[in-house]
Amino acid sequence: MSAPEKKEKRPRRGGKRVRRMEPPTLEQLKAELARERRRHTFGATLRSTVYALITVAAVAVLVATLFLPVLQIYGTSMTPALHDGQIVASVKTGELHQGDVVAFYYNNKILVKRVIAGPGQWVDIDEDGNVYVDGQLLEEPYLEDKSRDSCNIDLPYQVPDGRWFVMGDHRSVSVDSRDRSVGCVSEEQIVGRLTFCLWPLDQFGSLE
Repeated sequence: MSAPEKKEKRPRRGGKRVRRMEPPTLEQLKAELARERRRHTFGATLRSTVYALITVAAVAVLVATLFLPVLQIYGTSMTPALHDGQIVASVKTGELHQGDVVAFYYNNKILVKRVIAGPGQWVDIDEDGNVYVDGQLLEEPYLEDKSRDSCNIDLPYQVPDGRWFVMGDHRSVSVDSRDRSVGCVSEEQIVGRLTFCLWPLDQFGSLE
């Protein structure tokens, strides 16, 4: 009888059989390289887009705060030109003219009124609510009513240097420069000149 053949034992590692791995083909390497390139390109594009959006948002906030403050109208002191709930944009400017509608700080609030007269000019108001600036009747086609009821300053009144005399368009309810508690507005109080209505959409456009 011949001796039994000995079976060749396969090498083990850690008590487990080791499977021989085939090296990747050239096509597999090319496909993997293409996937990595796409992944890298997508990541770079995503980061670039996020950085761009953050930059645009930061610039928009800065511009809105420093140059184009956006305000919401409350109350009826400027009807019919402005109505409660409107959202408007203003422009920061040091140059104001008669008839401009401006927003300004007063007692931790922001009021909106119309410029009637500038530094050094004389303002007078007759019993019917007609306004005179330097002796000339002021044409005010934006008004629906005229009133002198809330006036407690001495007339005629000269506007101090560096200040503006302002009044609301709804004269019978507006508290403005006719009242000593408000007085004339200084340059430091000015938020901006109202120029554009943003909301509601049916009123979207330039302000008169």
